[in-house]
Amino acid sequence: MKNQSVHEAVKERILVLDGAMGTSIQRYGLSEEDYRGSMFSAHSLPQKGNNDLLSITRPDVIREIHLRHLQAGADILSTNTFNANAVSMADYGMEEHVYEINRAAATLAKEAVNEYNNRQAPMGQNIRQAPMGQNIRQAANG
Repeated sequence: MKNQSVHEAVKERILVLDGAMGTSIQRYGLSEEDYRGSMFSAHSLPQKGNNDLLSITRPDVIREIHLRHLQAGADILSTNTFNANAVSMADYGMEEHVYEINRAAATLAKEAVNEYNNRQAPMGQNIRQAPMGQNIRQAANG
C-alpha cells in the first residue's frame, strides 16, 4: 500500500484481510507449557487454548503467523486479541493481564509488518502499513 492509508487504498482496490489466527495456531500443536511460558508456569488454571496469551509466551509463533499472512498477500493484519478482554480472560484467571496481552499483540503485528517491509521493499519503501495504522502505532508505542 506504499504509505497509503486504508481509507485511500480501499477506494482503489479490494483489500485482503489476514487469515484465521486460531486455526493457524492449532497447526503448531502447542502444549500447556507453550501457553504458560516461564512467566505463567505456576499459574493455578490451565492455559492451553488461551491463544491470546501466546502474544506474551510464544511471540515467535504469532509473529511467524503474521509474516505468513503478509507473504500470502494480506493487506490488513488482525491482532491476536480475539478474547483479550477481562470477561474472556476470567476463564483462565488472566483478567489482570488484558492490557499486557493487547499491547504485546499490537506490538507483534507492528513488528511483523516492519519486518515484512524491510525484507520486501528496496531502500526501505513501505509496501504495507500496519493494520489500522494509527491505532496500532499508538497501542504499540504508548
